[in-house]
Amino acid sequence: MLDRRHFLAAGGTSLALASLGLPADALAATGLKLGQPQPFSFERLAALAESMAAQPFVAATPLPAGVLDRIDYEAHGKIRFDPDSALFRDGPGNFPVTFFHLGRFFPNPVRMHLLETAAGDSFAREILYDPGYFDMPADSPARKLPPGAGFAGFRFQESRLGDPKQLDWKKNDWVAFLGASYFRAIGELYQYGLSARGIAIDVAEADRPEEFPDFTRFYFEPSAPGSSSVTVHALLEGPSLTGAYRFVMERTKAVRMDIECRLFLRRNVARLGIAPLTSMYWFSETHPSAIDWRPEVHDSDGLAMWSGGGERIWRPLNNPEQTTASAFVDTRPRGFGLLQRDRAFEHYLDGVHYEKRPSLWVEPLGDWGEGAVQLIEIPTDDEIHDNTVAFWVPKAPATAGSKIALRYRLHWTDVEPYPSPLARCVATRTGRGGQPGQPRPAGVRKFMVEFLGGPLASLPTGTKPELVLTASRGKFSYLFAEAVPNGVPGHWRAQFDFTADGKEPVDVRLFLKSGEQTLSETWLHRHDPA
Repeated sequence: MLDRRHFLAAGGTSLALASLGLPADALAATGLKLGQPQPFSFERLAALAESMAAQPFVAATPLPAGVLDRIDYEAHGKIRFDPDSALFRDGPGNFPVTFFHLGRFFPNPVRMHLLETAAGDSFAREILYDPGYFDMPADSPARKLPPGAGFAGFRFQESRLGDPKQLDWKKNDWVAFLGASYFRAIGELYQYGLSARGIAIDVAEADRPEEFPDFTRFYFEPSAPGSSSVTVHALLEGPSLTGAYRFVMERTKAVRMDIECRLFLRRNVARLGIAPLTSMYWFSETHPSAIDWRPEVHDSDGLAMWSGGGERIWRPLNNPEQTTASAFVDTRPRGFGLLQRDRAFEHYLDGVHYEKRPSLWVEPLGDWGEGAVQLIEIPTDDEIHDNTVAFWVPKAPATAGSKIALRYRLHWTDVEPYPSPLARCVATRTGRGGQPGQPRPAGVRKFMVEFLGGPLASLPTGTKPELVLTASRGKFSYLFAEAVPNGVPGHWRAQFDFTADGKEPVDVRLFLKSGEQTLSETWLHRHDPA
């Protein structure tokens, strides 16, 4: 508990606000109400998380379910945070903070705190929920929530110093934290898409359900005037673990997040997913649909990896008939991500702009040691379900009492932040094997894999790339490479037929070379024989 004499001697609230460049009545102008100050530091937060992990998990006291259930999709849509009540509406820093309201689909209260500095010490004061922060109908069921109910999440608005005619901060945001430990950001194309999570626990484990820990507290550091970055601390709580997180998020052309996390395990976890990415893949040119009018529907179309050994890998996503898990073993990975490479509007024809969805790249900071990038793919028959998850799983068992400290960087962008000098895969097409005009052999699948750029653009005239193909089993036939006849330099396609041996899934691997020179990244495919 804070020693009130120490706080008052330090000058109280007025001195704290002044030390941040805030006038004493800055928060009063927004209408935000604050609780009593408590000492804060990231080390204190980590110590709190560690002490909590030594105790049995106790779920927060739930709010009245009857009230929350009445705040359904329609009622929730009528509740809008008043931007005049935004935290940092008048600074410091560029980016005001607005808050999400609780409801049926976001029932768990999250406590928000403002950090203040006085006499060199840092203090946290809770931002107390009040329905007056929100515009809502007079008969909204939200008005029945008890005082201090809490919030569901928050978002950072665009710069308050920008041109409101071009990008009005009151109507546009660039990062949002909402639900469990989910968060997402826009990329360079001003569009939301896939999400990240603080942690993933036991995804697709057959003998236990997936667990979804919650960010239960957030702490906002005021930014320096004119800064393009913001800093937020968070407490993670769940039955299997606790954690302390620090997010340093920068809004420039794209969005970059530096994340430090310290995790403390309460009990054994079978599959602990670090830096998890969650996306939607329904169908693409790889797996065309016969039930929808659009050519493609997906937030991401592939998993990209840059291994510790330097190999660049592209794995097109699948919409499998049953949940599948793929593991790509590595040591000290350089990065991985779920990407949206296809940026052509005519490949989607949809006003929700799938062609603008951001790619998300994970860059480990420091040595992550041994482990595997794992990819979980879940069947879906609609675009409303996130059915693809990718994350890093350390080789060391995640056992009760374990402590894990990691740092990594997330890049929400248009393309990979560290592009390969090699040709990249831009399309994967499949069809019946065999040759036109001839009877099509049973059990044979044809593949057309397109590569673009890199050394392919400077191949000498008359030189054709060589296909380097391997598979866990089965055989290849009818192999050749040809330039795509569209006049685009360096645009080639590799064609081959593949005959599987049996009905079990097969891993197929391909890259292009010329002599001893590698021309393309490595294409991986999981083939499920019919």
